Amino acid sequence: MTSMGLEWLGAPAGIWASAAPPLSPFLTFNFAVELEGLLVGGFTEVTGLESEVGVEEYREGGVNGYVHKLPGPASHANLVLRHGLTSLSTLWNWFYATSHGAIQRRNGTIMLLDARQIPVMWWNFRNALPVRWTGPAFNASSDEVGIESLELAHEGLEAPLASQAVALMAGVSRLAWR
Repeated sequence: MTSMGLEWLGAPAGIWASAAPPLSPFLTFNFAVELEGLLVGGFTEVTGLESEVGVEEYREGGVNGYVHKLPGPASHANLVLRHGLTSLSTLWNWFYATSHGAIQRRNGTIMLLDARQIPVMWWNFRNALPVRWTGPAFNASSDEVGIESLELAHEGLEAPLASQAVALMAGVSRLAWR
């Protein structure tokens, strides 16, 4: 059977073969975060890059074999940005101002970078609001870097078509260099 350029080769476990090897996944250790108008330095970790479409169940009278599953509203997890504590108090100041009623929502972008520091994929988030700040844990018997984190509630994620096109081109060009 041929579909999308792939051929099924009969084998006990089944093997997919194509004219070109599969695209290698991107590594996630090289990334950047841009927060509209904030100078914050580099982040060491970003979590919460996720969205989910809720499902609403609808039982139809007389239909006992299944329950209709209808798409509900989308929800987005809070983003958590972590980085080494420095003398810049930008994240703390944004959180502090918000906690005292001076609310300033910000848009931002999380960019996945290649080895040359060029973005290969990115996600935009909009109308972010700091909802939790966490400072470093202190331990006199450790020489670890102090980590500051900021949790952001936001109104949605977007993977722009330009991001998807750049990612595809990066993947294809990596194949060409093999």
